[in-house]
Amino acid sequence: MAETDAAPAVVEPPAPPSHPWAELGPEHFRLLRLAPLPTDRGTGARPLRFVQLGRLERHSREQSLLRLTLQLPGQRVRKEQNVLEVWADHRNQELRFGPDAGLHIEPLNRGLGRFLLAQGIAWAQQKYANYQVEGGALSIKDVPNDEARLRRDRMLNAQGFSVEYLDPLMIKASYSAPRASALHGDWHGEKVQLVELLDAAAMLQQADQNLREQDVKLRKLDQRMEAFQREDSTLRFTIACLVAFSVFQAGLLIWIATR
Repeated sequence: MAETDAAPAVVEPPAPPSHPWAELGPEHFRLLRLAPLPTDRGTGARPLRFVQLGRLERHSREQSLLRLTLQLPGQRVRKEQNVLEVWADHRNQELRFGPDAGLHIEPLNRGLGRFLLAQGIAWAQQKYANYQVEGGALSIKDVPNDEARLRRDRMLNAQGFSVEYLDPLMIKASYSAPRASALHGDWHGEKVQLVELLDAAAMLQQADQNLREQDVKLRKLDQRMEAFQREDSTLRFTIACLVAFSVFQAGLLIWIATR
């Protein structure tokens, strides 16, 4: 029997080690209030909502990281959603806004994307205003239609980034900025508001008081409804008696008249 050569084993290259900060979760939390806005044709209803903002900050000799995350009560999102990272490379004095997969925000069209960028820019300007900003590509997959694309471009332009399209069909695009000091750290304060702890407690207390007042009003309305129902039953009985008496009288008169 002829001998056959064994196929050489395929050795896969080892996966690059993950960064020690990659899986760290937020350590500090704030409450955000999303103001109620008119219903949007593309993104639907925009009611009053509250969102939790998580913050993580790390520093080393070579680099620093700011990671902001958004958590929605009663709603789960994918791991890559609602995350903004700002990496500072101290060796090259560069800033990189991430994550690499892009900024994916849920819910859409509520001002959260611009808010996260503003928070990251404020952090960068406070510490590394002279650092250069590393540009990047913008994926067409993140914008399913022209309205979403224009909304994304307006957000980036408002924060000081430049958006450049590399083809006439506006499919390939990139963003850039010269330095951190050239960016803008403002956002739509009427859409997204930071709620302090005492303010949140006051809101809960006011909501509880309103519920108690509504409960008292409902009890009074129930009592009035019960009284009206009793009066209605009494009136129905009285009317039935009057009708019966009238019929009896009419029958009696007819009987007398025919005798």
